[in-house]
Amino acid sequence: MRRRLGSHALVALAIPTVLVLVVVFYYPVATVLIEAVRLDGTLTFAAFLEILRDPFYFGDLARLLAGESPTVVLRDVVSPDRRLGIVGFTAYQAALSTLASVALGLPGAYLLARFEFPGRRVLRSVTILPFVLPSIMVAAGFVATFGRSGTLNAALAAIGLPRVELLYTLEAIVIAHAFYNAPLVTRVTTAAWESVDASAVETARSLGASPLRAFVDVVAPQVYPAVLLGAALSFVFTFGSFPIVLALGGFELATVEVFVYRLVRDLEYAEAAALALVELAISLTLLYGYLRYEAAHTVRSRGARPLPRRSLRPPSGFRSGTLRELLPRAGLAVYALVAALVFLAPIASMLWASVTGPDGVTLEHYRFLLERQRTGAAFQVQPWDAVRNSLLFGLAALAVALPMGVVVSVLTTREYRGRKLVDAAAMAPLAVSGIVVGLGLLRGLVFGVEVAGTRIAVGGAVAIVAAHAVAGYPFVVRTVAPGLESLDRSLAESARALGASRLRALLDVELPLVWPGVVAGAAFAFAISVGEFSATVVLATGTDQYTMPIAIERFIGRRVGPATAMGVVLLLVTTASFVVIDRLGGDHGGL
Repeated sequence: MRRRLGSHALVALAIPTVLVLVVVFYYPVATVLIEAVRLDGTLTFAAFLEILRDPFYFGDLARLLAGESPTVVLRDVVSPDRRLGIVGFTAYQAALSTLASVALGLPGAYLLARFEFPGRRVLRSVTILPFVLPSIMVAAGFVATFGRSGTLNAALAAIGLPRVELLYTLEAIVIAHAFYNAPLVTRVTTAAWESVDASAVETARSLGASPLRAFVDVVAPQVYPAVLLGAALSFVFTFGSFPIVLALGGFELATVEVFVYRLVRDLEYAEAAALALVELAISLTLLYGYLRYEAAHTVRSRGARPLPRRSLRPPSGFRSGTLRELLPRAGLAVYALVAALVFLAPIASMLWASVTGPDGVTLEHYRFLLERQRTGAAFQVQPWDAVRNSLLFGLAALAVALPMGVVVSVLTTREYRGRKLVDAAAMAPLAVSGIVVGLGLLRGLVFGVEVAGTRIAVGGAVAIVAAHAVAGYPFVVRTVAPGLESLDRSLAESARALGASRLRALLDVELPLVWPGVVAGAAFAFAISVGEFSATVVLATGTDQYTMPIAIERFIGRRVGPATAMGVVLLLVTTASFVVIDRLGGDHGGL
């Protein structure tokens, strides 16, 4: 009996994981999608079609459904006086953000993949940091950098140059999106570049190919699929961007995600659901198109010898180096200045703005937070309550997301029919926006569900934890599953041959070997929960369940100083959490 229970332990663990996903993700999202096509209990596409026909949403393209000539509509679309609509503008800013991300990310990949220098490994590792920095905190940093009294204008005024108005412009949104997505492009492209087999390039050169021709014919085909992956993901992420656009653009530069939030706030749930369905369809279509392309154009390298890296210092020195040696290094020097402005300036400006005021260095912004905590009204955000809620929600979400992520990692690395389908279904939360998840949880679990004549409802805090766990567990999967996939199967088979059950072999052999991935996944899950904004702002509206990102968003529109001070608190909490989780993980050899 004990052996039978052990052999079915993975199935037993999978059942609660599936139930949690169904209850806190698939059911809430389904309620949103169903509400978009149902009116008064009748199946209808009226709300969906109304959005497609509304020029406010689709601009000139909406005229196609009104029966106008495609030729006339296309001529107007490419004219300077075109109307983009909300969806068109969202796609336009996402396209610009994607171009900026690729332009900023590719030189970084070239630097990391082709050159050797002190600190290269550290720099390669920190390219992951933007994924765990809360977006609303970064928005506060950009306000401190590009605001009218920000560090950029202060620096320009110091050298006698006129001020620039970047805040609340499309340019600010694009730069902020590049902050997040350029490291993604860098990371995936660097990995592809480092996997190119040096012998293939050497063979091409020995057959008479020039360095440029060898790059075009051998290196580029193995690198550009990764660039397209980074671009596709950047477009999807920026198409569904919410906190950055809300903080740096407001409703004047509203995207689909921002307008869904506005409709939810105005209790226009049917229209919000229909618009969210349009957004989801566009994002999934783009990802599906990329996956089809990847399947048809994947180039596999059979070699294991990577291209040799060159020193950043030219062989003949900087003074006597040839133009061919100095030109790429000069380009990288310019890139380093631009990258420092984009990546370091917002964080440094936020730190500086939190301790300065009109009269110089001051702690007045931190005193404001303390005063607000002591005397703030019940309807106002109180800083300590926001910190406490963020930590409690983060710990609760971690307790749910970590075991879920480990179980899904195990399920997606075993050999059985339908494994890829399970992997795709488990990773679906990455493709669904937090606004949709939050709206689904609000309309479903928070408002209540009728089950066998009994109405079941959960509190806002439980729904927030559920949303955070759904957002965090895919990152646990992505850090644990590759390690499990690469393990030597003979290790687990040997444990099974010695009498260990399948569960015991997993706990005693496999997970201890991938423990660094488990710890990294735990850090990601906690940090994502602490910085989550999209679902939280929907679920926390009208309650006292606000978190640190919500506090920053409330302050940033009125008091930039306190917003930056709250951003520093959030940065410290996130950093300390990483350190604590890493230390706890380092002190143990397994679960």
